[in-house]
Amino acid sequence: MMSNTLCKLAAALGLALALSACAHQGEAALDEVGAPQVPATLSVEEADAKLKLAASEREAAENEFAAREQECYNKFFVNSCLDTAKEKRRLILVRLRAIEAEANHFKRAESVRLRDIDLARTQETARLDAEQRAAALPKPVKVVAPEPAPPKPQGKSLAQREAEYAARVNKQAAEEAAEAPRRAEREAAFARKQAEAAARQQRVAARLAERQAEAAAKAAKAAAAASAPAPAVPPAN
Repeated sequence: MMSNTLCKLAAALGLALALSACAHQGEAALDEVGAPQVPATLSVEEADAKLKLAASEREAAENEFAAREQECYNKFFVNSCLDTAKEKRRLILVRLRAIEAEANHFKRAESVRLRDIDLARTQETARLDAEQRAAALPKPVKVVAPEPAPPKPQGKSLAQREAEYAARVNKQAAEEAAEAPRRAEREAAFARKQAEAAARQQRVAARLAERQAEAAAKAAKAAAAASAPAPAVPPAN
């Protein structure tokens, strides 16, 4: 009878110690990974470096989990060991996803900014080119009536041809001058649409980042609660 009681006490004490050890392992994983803290990206090169490093860390985390999983199957508390390994991998992946989301958002925003700069430069070049063409147009030719000559039976006179040429030149110049404001207005409207689209993309990316941050915070809080040490089992009388 006494032997059975001692065996039960030893088994209960061993279970309590094992649960406490697993709980400390979970806390260490949380302390090591922590909540996602992503510094702001300042260049496309930095964003590419972040994405490359995140891919490398993701592969290392998967390899570590695979190795840890094999080790867990050789332990007595297999499920507890697997849960700890899975939680550590999950927290690492949460942090890596936050880094990748921030880096990709910066690259998209930078692409929009550079496209807007190119569009503005193109519009300015077109405006200057139109002004130069308008300034280079020949002024209307003052036609001097020639000395009276015998009328020719066929064909137009030199004065008529010069007058028609001057009229065509003036008409072309007037059409280009009238078209310039409308062309500038269309280009400005296109630029506004591009800017509005970029702003919408930034708002969507910001909302996505907020949701991911909230999900990561909730997951970290849940992991912290799950990894809290279990109450010790009182010895049996």
